[in-house]
Amino acid sequence: MSQSLAVTISGVKGTSHFKLTNKAVVRLKVVFSIMLLALGIVTTGIIYLLDELDLTKEQQALLKLESINLSEQLQKYQQLKEELEGDISVKESELQSVTNRLNGIETFLGETNESLDMDSRLDIAAINTAVRRAILTQVPNGAPVKGRISSSFGGRVHPVTKKRTMHRGLDFAVNTGTPIYAPADGVVQVVRKSQTKGSGNFLRLSHGFGITSSYSHLKSFKVRTGQFIKKGELVAYSGNSGLTSGPHLHYEIRFVGRAIDPRPFVDWNIDNFESIFKNQKGIQWDSLVQNVERQVSTALQLSSLREPASLDN
Repeated sequence: MSQSLAVTISGVKGTSHFKLTNKAVVRLKVVFSIMLLALGIVTTGIIYLLDELDLTKEQQALLKLESINLSEQLQKYQQLKEELEGDISVKESELQSVTNRLNGIETFLGETNESLDMDSRLDIAAINTAVRRAILTQVPNGAPVKGRISSSFGGRVHPVTKKRTMHRGLDFAVNTGTPIYAPADGVVQVVRKSQTKGSGNFLRLSHGFGITSSYSHLKSFKVRTGQFIKKGELVAYSGNSGLTSGPHLHYEIRFVGRAIDPRPFVDWNIDNFESIFKNQKGIQWDSLVQNVERQVSTALQLSSLREPASLDN
């Protein structure tokens, strides 16, 4: 039995009637099914594309954020690079300054060690400088008092006795009460009071390496026998005691008891360090310098060994 489908359409022009056969109905169903399927596929595709678009936007936002972070890091690295370059420039400048100063020290010391590495050159320069300072600390140098030299070392006619005698020191024309300072480290060996005889109030200091310095015609003492004193320390005041024609300081330097000319020692300082070796021949300077070099080298080694321990604490 055949089936048919009646369709009625009403409009302004009237009512129309259509009759569809079973085959037409099947065809319509197929067409509608295909359209629904197509619509579902299109809808699914659109939803998929929208999801992909959202994912793309999220990835784009992440990439943008990462790009900003990378830009900030790049800026920081660029700043760090500039700072490091500045530090390197400063260190190079400091190194050049150290090199120049080292060259100056070596020139001043009369030694050149450019073939050695920097550490070795610095060690040698430090030892040489330390040796010189150690010697100038232990051996009298410079004037013990501010005043004019009125009488030199050597033969002369004594101003009081009028006899020709050996003048074993220097006389400084200074007023009574002028401060007298130790020309080197040492220990007070003699403090002797006498207002009328010979040297008057007399002071002797014992320094290193068998060298002593003495001071005559003093007004008063600022130290006592056995006292240890430092270079530049006040030891006495000048006066007019003993056998003298007026206020002054008689200053002597002796090496193992023998009087030597104090003038080279008075003129001696760090700027003309080598001069003493030429102007004062009565002392075995080579042996003295070697002795001080050993002392300084040992002291520097002990100091370098103590430094890490102090840092750990």
